[in-house]
Amino acid sequence: MRMKSLAVIAAIAVVAIPVAAWAQRDPAYAAARAAGEVGEQPDGYLGVVGSGSASLRALVSNINIQRKAAYTQKAQASGATVEQLAFTSGCNLIAQTKPGEKYRAPDGSWETRGSGAPQRDPRCV
Repeated sequence: MRMKSLAVIAAIAVVAIPVAAWAQRDPAYAAARAAGEVGEQPDGYLGVVGSGSASLRALVSNINIQRKAAYTQKAQASGATVEQLAFTSGCNLIAQTKPGEKYRAPDGSWETRGSGAPQRDPRCV
């Protein structure tokens, strides 16, 4: 079971990087992230902090569709579930946030990353 978990984590590293890299090139995404309007969530998907504009919600939806497609493809290849891949990716993406960026804490609240490590689900490796 431990080996399967490690395989899932390795697969996530491959999935999360291209999707996150694509999103980072989008100036609207970068601006929303810097402004604290969007943040990473433990489920592996991007979230809108507050209500957000229709265009911001559409941007986040588009990014999340791409993430789900990547998770689904890797899940089929690795034998893991989409949810397992998404959760592991969420752990990694929250860990990669920079000070000042938003993320959803395990209690469901939106937090702003400080200089220390972000609060993550205890199941994160």
